[in-house]
Amino acid sequence: MPQATVTLAAPAPAPIASGGRAASGAGSEFAPLLRTVKEQGLLERRTGWYARGITVNLLGLTALVTGMALLGGSWWVLLLAPLLAVQSARTAFFGHDAGHAQITGDRRKSRIIQLVHANLLLGMSQEWWNDKHNRHHANPNHIEKDPDVAADILVFTQKQAKGRVGFRGWLTRHQSWLFFPLTTLEGIALKIYGFRAVFSREAGVRQTTGERAVEGLLLLTHAAAYVTLLLTTMSVGKAVVFALIHQMLLGLHLGMAFAPNHKGMEMPDEESGRRWGHLRRQVLTSRNVRGGPVTDWFLGGLNYQIEHHLFPSMPRPHLRLAQPLVRAHCRSLGITYTETCLLDSYRQALTHMREVGEPLRSDA
Repeated sequence: MPQATVTLAAPAPAPIASGGRAASGAGSEFAPLLRTVKEQGLLERRTGWYARGITVNLLGLTALVTGMALLGGSWWVLLLAPLLAVQSARTAFFGHDAGHAQITGDRRKSRIIQLVHANLLLGMSQEWWNDKHNRHHANPNHIEKDPDVAADILVFTQKQAKGRVGFRGWLTRHQSWLFFPLTTLEGIALKIYGFRAVFSREAGVRQTTGERAVEGLLLLTHAAAYVTLLLTTMSVGKAVVFALIHQMLLGLHLGMAFAPNHKGMEMPDEESGRRWGHLRRQVLTSRNVRGGPVTDWFLGGLNYQIEHHLFPSMPRPHLRLAQPLVRAHCRSLGITYTETCLLDSYRQALTHMREVGEPLRSDA
């Protein structure tokens, strides 16, 4: 049997930062790779590919809404909730790509696309997401600087786990078992964080009054339209069950897409963070997921996490084309390039989370 994990090394809106800007001060290790990628045209936009994908996604959402209207009087309508969760995840992936300027280089157009997909269709603040995601991309898995590994309900280092008692301590002791159940709340949490950022003037999210008003209006429109759709197509009881299934499966889907990317990978601190250049910072903290077209579709292209972090503005269909170039470049420099299958990526992530909680289990 081949090993599940492959590590390659040499023998013994503004839109989220683009690859070109990231490279300007990235050092000599990254420059040759960037030059090769540019020469092969892999940073050029694929507007037609995205136009077709977005159109198909919107048609799918329209078909599901029509189905809800036709089946709303029957409990069979609940079968549409998982399908709507899948389509909502596709919507999130397009919003993510627009935030990275993958769809178009025009900042205004990118913002409009992201506002439609994030705020209007998902009820999530695009500016809040961009601010958080920018900080993640700048310092992935950095203990002090990456908001995605900040101590919260879950913790990602034994230092973060130290001293947690009561209910939080119980969560930490069992977080490897609770991780995927907790991700079912992610769809709802994204809405709450977005509303709070827009309507409470959360620090760190810089917007003009007009931009904030547009975001707020779209968020309220989403909430009103979602509730109206449910209550006009089905009874209150069915509506509540439908919403729970939809939102919980959406959260689970997004969690399954994001969990393999960095959990259990290197976690730099201030010292190592200063020592690593752009190439090592992005490659050593990221994990790719091996698979074919189905995996690419299910994970929204985020299974090419290393390439995405090295070239955030690279269009999604070009990530798989860049992978051989990145892998070969890392091999020539003796930098570990980690790639695994989907199931093993979850195993590695959950094993790391279990190890984080081990001291608390020992004390208990």
